[in-house]
Amino acid sequence: MTWPAAGAAVAPSLLRPCAARGGKSAAGTRQRRLRFADDDERESPLQPAGESSIGPVMPPQAQGDAEAAEAAARLGAAAVDLLPEGRLAEQLELGRPLRVKFGVDPTSPDIHLGHCVILTKLRAFQEAGHTVVLIIGDYTARVGDPSGRDMTRPVLTQDEIEANARTYQEQAFRVLDRERTELRRNSEWLRMESEQLFGLVRRFTVARLLEREDFARRMADAQPISALELLYPVLQGYDSVVVEADVELGGSDQTFNLLFGRDVQHAYGQDAQSILTMPILAGTDGVRKMSKTYDNYIGVTDPPEEMFGKLMSIPDAVMGQYYLLVLGEELDPDRHPGEAKRELARRLVDRFHGEGAGPRAEARFDRVHVRRELPDDIPTVRLAGDGYVTDGVVHLPALLAREFDLSSSEARRLIAQGGTRVNGEAVDPATFDVSAATLAGTVLQVGKRRFRRLEP
Repeated sequence: MTWPAAGAAVAPSLLRPCAARGGKSAAGTRQRRLRFADDDERESPLQPAGESSIGPVMPPQAQGDAEAAEAAARLGAAAVDLLPEGRLAEQLELGRPLRVKFGVDPTSPDIHLGHCVILTKLRAFQEAGHTVVLIIGDYTARVGDPSGRDMTRPVLTQDEIEANARTYQEQAFRVLDRERTELRRNSEWLRMESEQLFGLVRRFTVARLLEREDFARRMADAQPISALELLYPVLQGYDSVVVEADVELGGSDQTFNLLFGRDVQHAYGQDAQSILTMPILAGTDGVRKMSKTYDNYIGVTDPPEEMFGKLMSIPDAVMGQYYLLVLGEELDPDRHPGEAKRELARRLVDRFHGEGAGPRAEARFDRVHVRRELPDDIPTVRLAGDGYVTDGVVHLPALLAREFDLSSSEARRLIAQGGTRVNGEAVDPATFDVSAATLAGTVLQVGKRRFRRLEP
């Protein structure tokens, strides 16, 4: 299929699949009371195999079915849902690489371990020979995904979306195989003429869209729902039509959107995708989902020592979840929690910062947090040379904001909460301005893991 140029609209006639992409859809099934309108009846069960001189022999078709079922089970390991039941195995029986879609709206600049749960699963599909279609939702980011939201998502500027998109795709390739990834932006096809948009949305009812649990909750609480938010599942489903997705992945809070994508594909005459949803990784507090909003996240670009320290802080109760969802293996229940947590931290720091970074971060962690010593690699800040001194006084919020990549409000909050220390002593919460002479030669500490040596 020849794709239109960026920014061009895609006519519905171009979106129908080639005959070669045929294949039966899954059996009629009901999962969690969700109906799959395009499911056909399965073929008759295989007849028992005959006997041979070497004993029972499995017919080739039965052997292929068994292999496909095993492959589907491996790819679906740790998933919350793999729907419709048996559909992925049927797709694998086709013997061709599947197109595995994952869309993400660039609403924030950084990827954290929560994102890596799905990226790691996508990598497993790549290693099995399939193609990942990574869609950067630079257009849908303007709409705002309502999944799990109790209120309308704030609107980002185009410059913010573009900056986040560049950072996100760069960080995603720390996990994904670039050679097996097709990178798209949905602004390529969603910048459509109004006639096309009307033709898309008239296929679906508001009643169907309001089946979403989060919409129902917001209506019950008299919270606003914008018309644009109602459009979001339709637009996400249209992404699946354009890229001819065979499989779509998402978090367990995305089930409605992913299933609705099947409806959109069906409306355009395509074989409907199977969907695979993954659990939501708990943040470092062990309670809420990992999110920068909750300040309980571990970013893939966090410095090695900070990443190691954050991983050491997670509650023992969620460590099995981290092993399964991020490392892809079961946690030995008989292993000492401290040892298991250290191994988890070493391996993840090595993964994102290179071999050997994990043990080095561990040594630094022990020096600072076990033996209570200062690290030996503290960056130096020259107060006068870096422009922090005005009339002999340093404004601490400005120093913290620039040196530790914080906003001014974050810096003020840290000081007020006692999260800032000078030579190990907490800074007075009411103190924002300090004499440069007092600070010269001291070590400034923010939180548990970040330090600066202050020189005159």
